[in-house]
Amino acid sequence: MNKKSLIFWVVCLTLLSLNIGFFAGTKVRLKYPYLKILRSEQNKINEALEVISTNYVDTVDIKSLAESAVGKIVSELDPHSAYIPASEVETAGEDLEISFGGIGIQFNIISDTVVVVRIEPGGPAEKAGLKQFDRIVTVDDSIIAGKNISQSRILRTLRGPKDTKVLLGIRRGNADELIQFELTRGDIPNHTIDVSYVVADKIGYIKISRFARSTYSEFLTAIAKLQKEGVTGFIIDLRYNPGGFMEFAYLLTNEFLSKGEMVVYMQGNSYSRTDMPSNGKGVCQDAPLVVLINEQSGSASEIFAGAIQDNDRGMIIGRRSYGKGLVQSKIDLSDGSALLLTIARYYTPSGRCIQKDYELGKSEEYSMDLQNRYWHGEYFSADSIKMNDSLVYQTVGGRTVYGGGGIMPDIFIPSDTTGYTSYFAQLDNSGALYQFTLDYSNNNQQKLKQFNDYKALYEYLKQQPLLDELADYAASRGIRKRPTLMEISGKRIEIFLHAFIVRHFFDYDGYYPILLLDDPEMLKAIEVIKKDIWKPEIYNRYIESNKEETALGSAYISGDNIFGKIFPSA
Repeated sequence: MNKKSLIFWVVCLTLLSLNIGFFAGTKVRLKYPYLKILRSEQNKINEALEVISTNYVDTVDIKSLAESAVGKIVSELDPHSAYIPASEVETAGEDLEISFGGIGIQFNIISDTVVVVRIEPGGPAEKAGLKQFDRIVTVDDSIIAGKNISQSRILRTLRGPKDTKVLLGIRRGNADELIQFELTRGDIPNHTIDVSYVVADKIGYIKISRFARSTYSEFLTAIAKLQKEGVTGFIIDLRYNPGGFMEFAYLLTNEFLSKGEMVVYMQGNSYSRTDMPSNGKGVCQDAPLVVLINEQSGSASEIFAGAIQDNDRGMIIGRRSYGKGLVQSKIDLSDGSALLLTIARYYTPSGRCIQKDYELGKSEEYSMDLQNRYWHGEYFSADSIKMNDSLVYQTVGGRTVYGGGGIMPDIFIPSDTTGYTSYFAQLDNSGALYQFTLDYSNNNQQKLKQFNDYKALYEYLKQQPLLDELADYAASRGIRKRPTLMEISGKRIEIFLHAFIVRHFFDYDGYYPILLLDDPEMLKAIEVIKKDIWKPEIYNRYIESNKEETALGSAYISGDNIFGKIFPSA
């Protein structure tokens, strides 16, 4: 082929390629006209930033302005999509990972001071010599006590990459001088199952705080331990569990379902329907099961509860769940930042999307939903719950369930204000009640550490005049004594006093068994398992015989749900 022929064919091929590209681009534009709109709007944003940078009266940080713009755009999509700046990507979702870089403590902020309430065994803090009840005054020579620093900022200060160092100034007891400790951060395990124990004959209780990467392995360990102790039925407590990773909610649910039963499915505008049925390999397929939920059980918790309810596999007890049915995916951007973008809705086996209503641009109203439920009386009466009659679905066994706003429990237990007085509120809200348990435990360490198990310590505490000592302690801090109100609130206050003091020495293994001794949801769950009410055919007869206590197809009793403070780990 001569040189002229070669040039001719190169030109022809080039023109052909350009034509193909033109027609393909035209076809794409015809099929996806929004691409043209998208480019136009991108140009508008870039043009606006350029005009501001060139003409604005003062110097502006264009990068910061762009970040704000992206954050605003994403926040307008739905209540759960979010923009994550590059500086926060590394720590975003840290609490859902198997471990994090930290020093191995749990803390609480008391009187604007960080107080160590627990030392992680074998962690950097224990190795360095920190002790329970120590107060952290300085971090890397910066004073943090008395500075009104937020909990999240304290976490960012104490946590950090493994093998990095942090210098802490500690005040111990009544000493004036600070003790300096240099710690090397390490991998701190992220425990998500707070406790598992035998709560009644052959009935085990498992409290799950969130669904993280470690949850499934922790769950299998808890199940194996309880089964070894003779447990055949389970109470899974998801109250105050905000959710987490969907895949681990699926894995836990799978342990209770027979092969082929639907756990959850997902679908979105650009996300084709994806079904997630059980595989039939679960170790608890025939075990009696009760799930506890409340208004702060969300997302992955609702997937678990919804699958159990729709498959008539067990009973759901408590109050209506949060109502989050949107699925987010983390999408990395070129500058190191990321979008937490809603890509689909999830649906329970019966077809329910339990996402509660929201309006674009009204995130404040959405965030007020739980408070509005309280003021509307939903926490106290099932009759106050307004379910959408157009979103009615059927479980496998034909029971009626509702979509469009959380999981409605099979047995509804409203909150009971018995024992709640203005005096109790003062003690709790001021922090005096919890601070008293810290000081009492610190001042009586030698005596209290002699007890080998929490039950012995609990029996000892019941014989002590703790209510009187608390009243004196609170009075010294400006909360005047109210004998009549103390008598009304006495039992409620004692539960917290005993549970917190025991927790200081036996962690959650002692805390929850005391806290839940008279918990109505727990007591009802035990009854449901013992009387086989969890079985659909028996449950239906139970409802029929309790018509006078039935609302929205759910029986209800008066009760209360008392949970103490869960502290951040660093």
